[in-house]
Amino acid sequence: MSRTIVVTGSTSGIGLGIARAFAAEGANVVINGFGPPDAIEATRRELEALAGGPAGGKVLYHAADMAKPDEITDLIETAAGTFGTVDVLINNAGIQHVAKIEEFPAEKWDLLIAVLLSSAFHTMRNAIPLMKQAGKGRIINVASAHALIASPYKSAYVAAKHGILGLTKTAALELAEFGITVNAICPGYVLTPLVEKQIPDTARERGISEAQVKSEVMLRLQATKEFVSIDEVAQTAIFLASDAARSITGTHISIDGGWTAQ
Repeated sequence: MSRTIVVTGSTSGIGLGIARAFAAEGANVVINGFGPPDAIEATRRELEALAGGPAGGKVLYHAADMAKPDEITDLIETAAGTFGTVDVLINNAGIQHVAKIEEFPAEKWDLLIAVLLSSAFHTMRNAIPLMKQAGKGRIINVASAHALIASPYKSAYVAAKHGILGLTKTAALELAEFGITVNAICPGYVLTPLVEKQIPDTARERGISEAQVKSEVMLRLQATKEFVSIDEVAQTAIFLASDAARSITGTHISIDGGWTAQ
């Protein structure tokens, strides 16, 4: 029987890579995110073909806005109503805004905290009863190297990602005796659409070129001097959702090219 995987923020970037990895294993996958409807439907069909077509897993798209708790509840309820339960929940939805604290718009702070942190609470709050009923489950929160260290001009992002680690640890302790593990993945810089969009903003804030942002800001502390690949993150999620990782809970796995080793 196919497992059911819910991946928030999965119409592009890391989330889409994770969705592809699980679809390739024949899972039922619920994708979520924004984008042109035609492009999203093309992605859904692509993933369903990857999942094995009529004989394999199914792929469902849900348009929940991760800043809206009622829509998040409907996302989980729809996944469970369609496929019977939620076996693996992956909180990946992300946005970014770069500015000095004194210039950081209050509404942007509220939005980033809602999407990056509060949405994970709401998905977990709705999925955990389903997992407890099944006696098993996997929750994987895609955090960031910024869950462990800080960078200037990213106050909301850093605060939210630090919060995700606290939420991960708390949930892991609460669920340890129910066959449910909760872990975080902390990637360094991955060249996703989200990262690409912050390059010009960072260049403006620091008064440097976009090329310098890549070499002197993003990759300066990654010892490998290379961006992390989406597939590396996706395969780590596959591992954490496997039976081989049944005793791994309440922790994080860094995929950051040596950034946090310094």
